[in-house]
Amino acid sequence: MSVAAVTIVGGWVLYMRSIDQPAFEIVRKDGSIELRDYGALTVAEVTRSGDREAAVRAGFGPLARYIFAKDRQGEKIAMTAPVTQQRQADAETTWLVHFIMPEGKDIGSLPQPAAGDVRLLKLAPSRRAAIRFSGRANDQMIKLNEQRLLSWLKSQGYTANGPAVYAYYDDPLTPGVFRRNEVMYQVERQ
Repeated sequence: MSVAAVTIVGGWVLYMRSIDQPAFEIVRKDGSIELRDYGALTVAEVTRSGDREAAVRAGFGPLARYIFAKDRQGEKIAMTAPVTQQRQADAETTWLVHFIMPEGKDIGSLPQPAAGDVRLLKLAPSRRAAIRFSGRANDQMIKLNEQRLLSWLKSQGYTANGPAVYAYYDDPLTPGVFRRNEVMYQVERQ
């Protein structure tokens, strides 16, 4: 790879890492697994059906149009990471896709979505166990990391509350080796 290409890729990776992410406190760290406490989060949410990849792609569009003021009046909202996805409770092919709103933004200070299927919600503070991995988040990698995290939770005396949350930190143009992904489960505080 040429010096120019390395510089461009490096610059892009630094830019992507500078995007706001929700604050959390690390309660415990064990290799690539962290136990984290999150405060309340405000999210924009859509529901999509289909397989995991199709649902997150389909959900991304209306959420991006909301934050970039394409479907509504007002100013743009700063891009944040990660985009999260989880199965709707007791539904195999129905997914909730979230954009986390910037810190300091709440439902009252955000413009209302014009698209009927974009909803603004406030998620309660939570404790989450997360396992981090890089590469393209395909179903096999996600399942492997789900199993690793569930095994760790069991060995530590924790029980997952609800479905896994998949967190994608990078855009589709980011090379796989530089991508950051996570599988998370909400757990009870002990």
